[in-house]
Amino acid sequence: MPIDVNPRGIVQGRPRTTGDHRCDRCGRDAAKIRTRWPEGAICGICFHHAMRTRGSCASCGEERLLPGIDGDRSPICAPCAGIPASRCAHCGEGGENYRRGTCARCALRADLRALLVEPAVDTAMMERVVDVLAAADRRESVLAWMRPQEVKDLLHRIATNATPMSHAGLDAEPHSLRVEHLRSILETHGFLDPRDHHLAQFERWLDARLALVDDPALRHPVERFARWHHLARIRARSEPGRRSRGSVHASKQQVTETLKFLTWLRDTHGRDLDACTQQDVDQYLAEGPTTRHLIRTFFVWSRKTSLERGITIGHRTARTAPHLTQDERLAWIRELVTGTAESLPYRVAGVLLLLYAQPLVRVAELKLSNTVLTPDGIAIRFTDTPIAVPKPFAGMLAQHLSARPNQRGANRDSDWLFPSTRAGRHVTSQTIMDRLRDLGINLRGARNRAMRDLVSEIPAPVVASLLGYSDQVTQRHAQAAATPMAQYAALQRASQRGSG
Repeated sequence: MPIDVNPRGIVQGRPRTTGDHRCDRCGRDAAKIRTRWPEGAICGICFHHAMRTRGSCASCGEERLLPGIDGDRSPICAPCAGIPASRCAHCGEGGENYRRGTCARCALRADLRALLVEPAVDTAMMERVVDVLAAADRRESVLAWMRPQEVKDLLHRIATNATPMSHAGLDAEPHSLRVEHLRSILETHGFLDPRDHHLAQFERWLDARLALVDDPALRHPVERFARWHHLARIRARSEPGRRSRGSVHASKQQVTETLKFLTWLRDTHGRDLDACTQQDVDQYLAEGPTTRHLIRTFFVWSRKTSLERGITIGHRTARTAPHLTQDERLAWIRELVTGTAESLPYRVAGVLLLLYAQPLVRVAELKLSNTVLTPDGIAIRFTDTPIAVPKPFAGMLAQHLSARPNQRGANRDSDWLFPSTRAGRHVTSQTIMDRLRDLGINLRGARNRAMRDLVSEIPAPVVASLLGYSDQVTQRHAQAAATPMAQYAALQRASQRGSG
């Protein structure tokens, strides 16, 4: 069935500029011509790609820069192509000059040494940092990151130890993406011990949120709830390889909703928590959105700690479970596998949702080790058992594995299936959700439909063991799909009779 792809008309990525000049290499129109080589006019995109292509020349066989192309469009070196070669005055390498007579690698190393090594307290340590930053494949990206004065000042403070090169030192800096980018690089290369990013984010968020609450009658119970319950629980569970983003997100929501309720109680009825009644809570829940039910955890915790007694809030059960039709699910799989409305990584993530009912939180945290090359093709593993990947998704997944994005610079050799631009990290599930929602996919509906289709074809306990779900979850979907557990039991009995 037809589907409305990208209903908002959002353009993903940087659109290509057009103009009145034709590039003789790619044949497309361009706003201006970057250079002229023996083959003709070359646009900026083709020029930059050519000046970053290295390998074995198809003509002479030498390993060098390959800016030219031969009659078969195979890359060849500058002398074989008749292209005037520019060389760096410092290292002698051929390639594009970033500054007059200087390649990007030499320019980056010179700038880093001026910022980090020359004023350094620990010269040897700063030399190591320079080596890491200068090893980036795209040196221009590092130079662009260093361009703002705030980054230059930060690096100078690191070098002079005005800001210690530690988590505590970086935490004392004003929070910014530039600081977090540097932190991730230092963690990835062993200058800092890895820490739970989401836990640290929650601690910072909680301090800032509570600082805005002036009324002690509001702040004290919320602070105790946030620190004694949520923060203690997240800290106890925080360990390498274990997800904490979901716990942090849920904790923020519950703390925020609890603060909203206590503010409403004070402003509407002039009471604090000690004078709160069951009628107050019932009124609050009845008059607002369903997110208000998130205060239930606060009252359950309050009873356990004797902070409050007598208030009860039952579990909220969703009235409906959204799901796509089977035709809609198949149409979206077809669109993501064959279409071009999104870039490849997000299409792969979407198919994992639609084909295997995988939560996007789990999809974002898949590693290369979750994929297995077999004699028959590619398999993917959500638990201990690999599942064969069907065609044509297998080809699409293989293409992604061979050209994962964000593999340059400090994040090269990442073991994440979906690497982030941030060193050592993966793309967040929220980013994937936003991109797929922009296409028009109902994410909950897609997962529910995928699960129902799977348990209709495969016994629910088998689905649970293959996809990493609990038996209760798959059995609930099986009941909704009219394939009860009795059918599986019957299959087992039949199998036992057959083997006997």
